[in-house]
Amino acid sequence: MEILYKVLEQRHGNCKVIAVQRISYYLLLFGLAASMAAQEPIKWGDVTVQASVRSRLELWDWFGEGEASRYGYLGNQARLGFSQSKANLDWQLEFMAPVLLGLPDDAVQGAPQGVLGLGGNYFVANDRKRNAAMVFPKNAFVRFKNLGGDKTQSLRLGRFEYVDGSEVAPKDATLAWLKANRINQRILGSFGWSHVGRSFDGAHYVLNRPGGNLTVVAAVPTRGVFQVDGWGWNRAAVGYAAYTVPVKPAQGAAELRLFGMYYHDWRRVVKTDNRPAAARTADLANIGLSTFGGHYLHAHPTAAGTVDVSLWGAAQTGRWGRLDHRSGAFLAEVGFQPAKVAWKPWIRGAYYYGSGDGDPNDSTHGSFFQVMPTPRPFARTPFYDMINNRDAMAQVVLRPKPVVSVTGEFHNLSLASSNDLWYLGGGVFQPWSFGYIGRPSQGKSGLANLYDVSVDYKVNAHTSLTFYFGYMQALGVTEAIYPRGSDGRFGYVEWMYRF
Repeated sequence: MEILYKVLEQRHGNCKVIAVQRISYYLLLFGLAASMAAQEPIKWGDVTVQASVRSRLELWDWFGEGEASRYGYLGNQARLGFSQSKANLDWQLEFMAPVLLGLPDDAVQGAPQGVLGLGGNYFVANDRKRNAAMVFPKNAFVRFKNLGGDKTQSLRLGRFEYVDGSEVAPKDATLAWLKANRINQRILGSFGWSHVGRSFDGAHYVLNRPGGNLTVVAAVPTRGVFQVDGWGWNRAAVGYAAYTVPVKPAQGAAELRLFGMYYHDWRRVVKTDNRPAAARTADLANIGLSTFGGHYLHAHPTAAGTVDVSLWGAAQTGRWGRLDHRSGAFLAEVGFQPAKVAWKPWIRGAYYYGSGDGDPNDSTHGSFFQVMPTPRPFARTPFYDMINNRDAMAQVVLRPKPVVSVTGEFHNLSLASSNDLWYLGGGVFQPWSFGYIGRPSQGKSGLANLYDVSVDYKVNAHTSLTFYFGYMQALGVTEAIYPRGSDGRFGYVEWMYRF
């Protein structure tokens, strides 16, 4: 634990380090003690009471860009929910309280350096306060089941969290892991890794039959993600439909999903793209984009072990303000789990491509737009996303015990077009911020190499611990923007308690 505070000591001095350290220790001790308490869901009549507490100490060293880039802060969230399930009706009411402590007040520089890590995002999004907190309804919905006497149909109305790709949970363990970690929430997610996240206000229809699952969502995204006030709406909306079917190969298991999504943004904010500033400022017209795509997963057992293949792709068309929009993205992955090997290793390789815009002066916007994802599963040190990006990845997952997993990754990251920007963000989260930021490429394409490792430990059925460290090796783009520094680092310790 002491090693993690060295960066903090360089940045804030011993007094502030000790204060944050004490808070994190107290929270950790509370979580470990609480994990010995309730072992079953709490019942209040036929109403179920559920709660969770999560605390994460995050430490940043953003490409070595001076004292302002080195800082730490504590992000916490508490959730308390009530739910009831009957034959024809479900309902849930859940409140959430994010608490941010010790945010950096100088981790935002002028262009092109910009925000130096997520601490700067939280600080700016919360009226430039170092400490921020709020309570708001995270989920508040009613689900009508057995529509028309058909047990396969349901309709949910109200405020809820939603993740694209999560419509069906495969029975095969390999497919389930691939969906949860490599497919879900690439274009539509709750951003649950942030300390606030997002919800959706709208309708969610499901027709779930053995031969396939049809899901339709029409909703407005709430505020949140970096802003602790998650009460209000944004002037944007999304319509999403997906059809997921199990595929029965000769051996193993497979799944196919086709999806379509329409996104409309009415906010009058300056868009983030590679046009000159004057052209972007003059273009406050709406964004209206259609995204069509799908995924295919296949797990194939052999005598040597299980081989898996993952394919995901999407194409986009529509209007980007005054511009036409045409873009695309694809992902190809392969993995192998050797049989009867200690620690149950899983070796994986992947290549992702998200198009960039090659000409800032023509009438077409060509950067793939990630809409409203949860970026962190695909960018474990979150300094890049799926826009104008090439990502060659190697991954190793080790499972020495059922309650422990160790994951190491390497990413070679570059821009798909050196005429476009280096993008970072996760979509709309407040009315006055676009949701993505961009930095100039300086005519270069190499972004960075990322080396990282994480350890997840499930203490018991209610408590989990996560340790993470990522090392960002600067390449051409980042070296040009941050000439004072060199490489970057990001690490955190997180504990979660739920009942």
